[in-house]
Formats: sequence, structure tokens, C-alpha cells
Amino acid sequence: METEVSTVPQHRLLRTEIPGPRSQELQARKRAAVASGVGTTLPVYIEGAGGGILVDVDGNQLIDFGSGIAVTSVGNSAPRVVEAVRDQVGDFTHTCFMVTPYEEYLAVCEALNELTPGTHAKRSALFNSGAEAVENAIKVARHATGRTAVIAFDHAYHGRTNLTMALTAKSMPYKHGFGPFAGEVYRAPMAYPYRWPTGPERCAEEAFAAFVEQVHAQVGETNVAAVIVEPIQGEGGFIVPAPGFLPKVADWCRQHGIVFIADEIQSGFCRTGDWFASEHEGIVPDLVTTAKGMAGGLPLAAVTGRAELMDAVHGGGLGGTYGGNPVACAAALAAIETMRAEDLNGAAKRIEAVMLPRLRDLAVSYDVIGDVRGRGAMLAVELVQGGGSTQPNPALTARISAACHREGLVTLTAGTFGNVLRFLPPLVIGEDLLNEGLDIIEAALAAHA
Repeated sequence: METEVSTVPQHRLLRTEIPGPRSQELQARKRAAVASGVGTTLPVYIEGAGGGILVDVDGNQLIDFGSGIAVTSVGNSAPRVVEAVRDQVGDFTHTCFMVTPYEEYLAVCEALNELTPGTHAKRSALFNSGAEAVENAIKVARHATGRTAVIAFDHAYHGRTNLTMALTAKSMPYKHGFGPFAGEVYRAPMAYPYRWPTGPERCAEEAFAAFVEQVHAQVGETNVAAVIVEPIQGEGGFIVPAPGFLPKVADWCRQHGIVFIADEIQSGFCRTGDWFASEHEGIVPDLVTTAKGMAGGLPLAAVTGRAELMDAVHGGGLGGTYGGNPVACAAALAAIETMRAEDLNGAAKRIEAVMLPRLRDLAVSYDVIGDVRGRGAMLAVELVQGGGSTQPNPALTARISAACHREGLVTLTAGTFGNVLRFLPPLVIGEDLLNEGLDIIEAALAAHA
């Protein structure tokens, strides 16, 4: 499973407490220089990384179960990415594709058109961030349909700009105090199996029926430009919709001339064991938004979709000064080559095969684990009060994550209720590091649950 992906030694090493003295010094500088609204999950300052290891300024080597929030899927400073970026920087760093274009942009669009689900004619446009991609997907859908309403779902996360905050469900910290938000955005229930009132077996049918009824009554199908959904919800807690729900929604959109947008920003590019999470149920979205894992750590995002939709927008209607920067494009092409050459879809499945059984075993031992879910290398546990209660337990979640951090394991939390531990290891991580990380999680549960 482990590939020669880095010169960084692939083992955990703690030389100091976490965070160490040098990181604490830098954190003091952060407080003095950086806006306090920019938070930090784990204030260890990194000076090197590769494979499944992060090296901090105090010489500690931490196991990475976060991948920069699913960004460094091919590993940090992956060799092909490094080489491509160096070559491109030596040639030129920017011209603005809208002024004087370059081949790298074309090559990324061609790759996206090939890789995203469906054999129909496609077009792509490149941007800088996931939120930008979502905003532009909504622009395309509204322009192509002549309609204005957009349907998002409970527990959704789509970004931090004004429109994407409107699409996002969770208030704190993403929306609190930032309104008013963009209009003509409506929210529908998500098929959340663990928390569906009548149980997971009835979740897909009942959630779809509620979705159809709510949109019909509150919005009207002929007013809806787009439905946007994460095939596996990210910040909402790695919620995997009940099987059958998303295909029903996609079919309903086709029946009513509504654009179905799959937000694959966190779930795309081999993260779930497929190129895109939509493929698991054979869903072919009209538009797909991508970012995060696409470019090996460099900022790049895209909207890819049906040619007739993408081409409906007038010339100059899509773009941005930095969108599709040539260095980021070179990185993306190298990252995609790495995904193919190293079979990172297979690697994600192998990560699932290691992690999922152990997480399920922990759920048997600890009743505070209410649910274990996810796919590929996008896995999570939802923590509850236990003793038969499904009441969310964000305090325990925070304690366990902090305990993992002290032991040199980078973990992330998520969930509308703040009670989910989510795991996003680099797809090139070694099995020994996976198991060591799971040992740390198990010890944290033993100590705090």
C-alpha cells in the first residue's frame, strides 16, 4: 500500500509537548498579526510534510488524518506535482487566461470533461476556490434556465461567500452575524439515515417525498433553476444519503428541467474510491463543482457540465483574474497523473478496508459512538451521549480530538451539532500509520468516553 511518495520519514515522533515551544511562539505572533476570525484547529506550525506525516517547527512528526481538509490527497509535495510546478514557474507564472491564454488551462478542462460522470459533451471553466466554483455553477444554472430559485439541503456546506453561506446550513461559525444573505435559496430535508425519525430503512423514500412536497408547495418546480447537493456531505458530518435518495432527486430534476449540481469539492478525485462520489449510485450530474484534492495543494477549482448549459452563458460572463492560474493547472495535471499511476481509487478502498472495521469494532465497545459512516478515505464517527440516547455529544468530541492532537495525530471535527470526528488521510498513507492513528483514537476513547 505504501509508495515512495516523500523523503519525509514515515513515522510518528514527539520531541516536545504538542504544541511545542517554537509553535507557541509563532502562535503568539499569529494573535498579534492575523485577524482573530481566522481560527486554527491545531496550532502546530508545519515546516515539512510528505506521505502521511506532517513535520512541525519543533521537530515533531504528526500522523495526518486531515490532508488539509481533503486537499493533499496525493500526499504533500508529491514528486510529480513538485516537478510540474517547478517547471511551470520557470516558464511563466501568470498572464490571465482571459487576456492571453495558455495550453495548461485547456489540458485541465479536457481532463475534467473526461473524468467527470457521463459521456455527454461537456465544457469546463476554472476558478480559485470551492466557493467560487459553487457561485459560478449557480450562475450557469440560472442563466441557462431563466429561473432563479435554488434548493439546498439540511446539513449542507457550500462555502463562505455570501451566496454560498446562504446555501450552507450551519450557523456557527459560518453564517453567524454575516447576513443578510443572497435570496431565492430554499432548504430541503436531507436523507440522514442515522437521524431519520422512522429509521434508516424508510429514510430514502420518506426524505424524497418530503423534498418533492416541500419544493412543490413552497417554491414551485417551474421556478427552480438548480438543486445542489454534496453526494457525501462534508462539514455537515460526512452524512452519506440513504441509498436511492440522490438518484430519485436527480431523476426528478430531469423531469422538471432543473439543473442537478453535484458539489464534489470534498468528495471528488478518488477520495471515496471512485473519481467522484456520484459514481457510486450511477448519478450523472448536469454540473459538477470541484476543488480541494484536484491540484495537490495549490488553489484551483472548476465547474464542469453539459455543453449546452455551460455554453448558454454569454462571452465574458464567466472568469476571474486568477482563475486557472498556470502553476495551479500544472499541479492539477500532475496530481491527476499521480492518481492514475498510483491507483489512488484503489488506495482509498484499501484505507476503508483498514479503518472501517476497526471503527465499527470501537462502536461495539463504546456506546457513545452512535454511527460509523463514510466511503473510501472519507470516514467518520458520530458521538452521542450514549446509554441509549442519540443526543449529540460535542463536548466529548472536542475532548477526544484534543487527546489525539496531544499524541501527534491530526484529526478534524465536523457536523451540524459539532459531534463528528472525520477522517481524511492522504491516499498515499501507509497502513502502519493508519493503524497507529486508530490506536491513538482508541486510547482517547478509553480515556475520555
